[in-house]
Amino acid sequence: MVANSNETSSHEFNPWLRVSSLIETAGALLGLDEGMIKRIVTPERILEVAVPVRMDAGNVEMYTGWRIQHDTSRGPGKGGIRFHQSVNADEIAALSADMSIKCAVVNIPYGGAKGGVRVDPTALSRAELERLTRRYAFSISPMIGPDRDIPAPDINTDAQVMSWIMDTVSMLHGHNISGVVTGKPLAIGGTLGHAGATSLGVTICTQALLQRLGRASNAQRVIVQGYGKVGAPLVKLLSDRGMKVVGVADVRGAIHVPGGISHLALAKHFAESGTVVGFADSDEVESDEFWTIPSDIAIPAALGGVITDKVAETMSATIMVEAANGPTTGDGAAVLASRNIPVIPDVLANAGGVVASYFEWAQDLQGFMWESELFQQRLEKTMHESFNHVWNRQKELHVNLRDTAIAVGVERIAEATELRGLFP
Repeated sequence: MVANSNETSSHEFNPWLRVSSLIETAGALLGLDEGMIKRIVTPERILEVAVPVRMDAGNVEMYTGWRIQHDTSRGPGKGGIRFHQSVNADEIAALSADMSIKCAVVNIPYGGAKGGVRVDPTALSRAELERLTRRYAFSISPMIGPDRDIPAPDINTDAQVMSWIMDTVSMLHGHNISGVVTGKPLAIGGTLGHAGATSLGVTICTQALLQRLGRASNAQRVIVQGYGKVGAPLVKLLSDRGMKVVGVADVRGAIHVPGGISHLALAKHFAESGTVVGFADSDEVESDEFWTIPSDIAIPAALGGVITDKVAETMSATIMVEAANGPTTGDGAAVLASRNIPVIPDVLANAGGVVASYFEWAQDLQGFMWESELFQQRLEKTMHESFNHVWNRQKELHVNLRDTAIAVGVERIAEATELRGLFP
């Protein structure tokens, strides 16, 4: 484990062990020496902070937060902040390493970082959430900044949380620092096009793979696990491109509509009920049977570690696209490979979000906002070029898409590390 933690037993999925193993395998594939592999695997900085919060009732509750910078050889750290009751050091370390690789795969000048607080934000009032956010931001402020480490939204955080973080850091420095976070509202330095960028990137990669495989988009049945910031826009984007979304799951349950789901009707139903369950003319499906729904493309767009070996063995789809971060366990990936199911890995598929963050950061530094058409044009260009590079490199390395994408990221990190040398 990365930190002294007994939060993850030996019988549970450990995301850090999974991602470190992937990096080591990629390093061996590329012929890197052991010292270089160790440098790339090992996080540069791990900060654990206590987050005391005065509750509305007057009592003080204690929470624990982290900010981990995995690698900054290619540029400032970049990665989201999540508020969730399952957050721990191993999860944050794994996600920070994923970000290092992801930024390298799409070839933007960032390293990888990640942050989080172990808390159930749904149990907090808005005022309590703001106090928690600001105290956490204060505690990690020595590590973050436009030229050091730039946080962004993640699970249970949004533009408002980013606004509080930006304001807290700006107050500490005595002047406005809009570039300290991305995913902000337009009024304080956000950018046109950021919302839905992750989903657009997933859609672009999905279509690119279908084209490479000679499969028409309008003949594909898709299931999407997760109906949040990524999953909900995905249902619309995929439907707009002729694909038929036949299954959707959220934390309350799952539905199956063999004839296809109207994204407009589902959005209306979700807004009224807070869940996809109960959608008109749908069949309710047990969550553990969701992946067996007859389909062509499966898209996990929620939490990590959900595609286990058992899930992979029973999955109906013949293509998987990872919209979530780290959704597949090592055993799950092995089963998918044995079944010859192509997988577009998270470090490529969901990189549209970090590309959008890069564009926002660049605009903040320039003090100049791009037109939405320019933003989308550059996002699509970046995602297409990244997919094509990974696809072509796959032919040279003779491994699957996941191993190829990891190798591309590790190769670029190793190049930057080698060029910079070792100080002192």
